[in-house]
Amino acid sequence: MNYLIETNSIENFKSDLIIVGIYSNQVLSSTANILDNITNGLISSVLKRGDILGELNDTLLLNVIPNSDIERILLVGLGEQKPLTVKNYRKVLTASISAIKKSRFDSATIFLTEIDVAKADLSLKTRQIVEVFEDDIYQFNECKSKPADEMTLKNIVIHSTDSVFGEIGLAQGLAISGGVRIAKHLADLPPNICTPTFLAQQAVALANKFQHCETTILDVADMEKLGMGSLLAVTRGSREPAKLISIEYRGGAANAKPIVFIGKGLTFDAGGISLKPGSGMDEMKYDMCGGSAVLGTLQAAAELNLPLNIVGLIPSTENLPDGQACKPGDVLISMSGKTIEVLNTDAEGRLILCDTLTYAKRFNPEVVIDLATLTGAVLVALGRVPSGLLGNDDALCNDLISAGETASDSVWRLPLWEEYQDQLKSNFADLANIGGKDAGTITAACFLANFAEEFRWAHLDIAGTAWRTGSAKGATGRPVPLLMQYLLNRVHA
Repeated sequence: MNYLIETNSIENFKSDLIIVGIYSNQVLSSTANILDNITNGLISSVLKRGDILGELNDTLLLNVIPNSDIERILLVGLGEQKPLTVKNYRKVLTASISAIKKSRFDSATIFLTEIDVAKADLSLKTRQIVEVFEDDIYQFNECKSKPADEMTLKNIVIHSTDSVFGEIGLAQGLAISGGVRIAKHLADLPPNICTPTFLAQQAVALANKFQHCETTILDVADMEKLGMGSLLAVTRGSREPAKLISIEYRGGAANAKPIVFIGKGLTFDAGGISLKPGSGMDEMKYDMCGGSAVLGTLQAAAELNLPLNIVGLIPSTENLPDGQACKPGDVLISMSGKTIEVLNTDAEGRLILCDTLTYAKRFNPEVVIDLATLTGAVLVALGRVPSGLLGNDDALCNDLISAGETASDSVWRLPLWEEYQDQLKSNFADLANIGGKDAGTITAACFLANFAEEFRWAHLDIAGTAWRTGSAKGATGRPVPLLMQYLLNRVHA
């Protein structure tokens, strides 16, 4: 889709389609009112018939506009006449693109940046248009012999009262939606294509694309030299060689400490010897959504040339049953020297993340944020609306909460209290890799906290938000918008 910022008033427009809003009391938005006058009361007459009431997300397409250079008008309901929340604004945008994406015309002009949205300036409203539209039109066609029909809609003109703020929002929206797209695409690929080696190749290609990026790939021999016994134990059941992917983006001062993102990159998780049930196991290709989101975030940050230093680390492997696979009862020696008793091989994400957290220390990070589809327990606790957030630093966690509210990519913080560490005690090692059936999301984070004691750290459990299931099955690209908003906030702090 092509996007363009336009500042001309509605009186001078020629367009295949104009998108304007109306409120539930049938009050027209500013541009809708002007359009009504231009079209000799056409919109008012439609409202009198009751064809659209203006309730939130209502839509009505007017296909015939007499004596006008505007061929169609889409009316979109805004609900009560008061500032919209960012989430409701996004719902309005989703209703808009859903109503027109199958129509047979080339371009549309959207006048919804004029709508009052709480805590959102013109650039954020513009950015949300691009993000929502791109998310809605995304299709995974790579593995289909007959791809879905392409849309005829190719151009979106976004009306703005200020070209500078409009262009800022457009640039951010394109970068973030591009990052979301790569995160979704990699996650949606089947696991026989998106292997650890394939994921590493994508990281190399990303670094080659941008001037300030460099990728280093550690293979099994490298990890053996580093003593990553925990990470390597997970890969023993797979014929696909494990990779530890490191992407360094150097956009800040040479002496500035980096922000480190760690993304779990399990390209397929059968549970290992603690085999998962067969039903729904196909969705375990999404166990690498943390890794794909790190790639998407690094791409978006590089696209915007952010003046920050950022490191992305992606431990990537498969978790499969095999004669050499890690077994319940095994004791592993992690890179940190801490020993781990494996009580369940399906709690493998924390085993690859803990060694990566230890590895992250060599970058002397300012903060470390890991993101992982780590526990089914987070769905029980929070459902599929927010991602779970835990961490050892209140300021960092508060920054992520604030960024999530702005980006409409929400998180909810859970406690990381010392009492939960008791559930990880082992008779045979320094700690066990699971803490029992209670507080599964919390004890998983408590496990990781043992390897993050030397830096400011936050953990995002995205098992409920990284992909949709059912008829709408597919990756969401979260939490790329959250992480990008966090980075943008850091730039403008």
